[in-house]
Amino acid sequence: MTSKTLKVEGMSCHHCTQAVTRAVGALAGVEHVEVSLQKKAAEVRYDESLLGEADLAAAIEGEGYTVVR
Repeated sequence: MTSKTLKVEGMSCHHCTQAVTRAVGALAGVEHVEVSLQKKAAEVRYDESLLGEADLAAAIEGEGYTVVR
């Protein structure tokens, strides 16, 4: 398992953190997701043989938020 923290811009409320959590958590290979509005970040533990950072970013950006790289 790989752990990665992604900086996420555009979140402003609890609904935003739920949307990001759902989107990333729905990806095959994601074991754990913790999204912090205060830190503006998503901490993800995932199986790197099934997906990569680009997949995580795409899921977040698909919800309308920006991943700062």
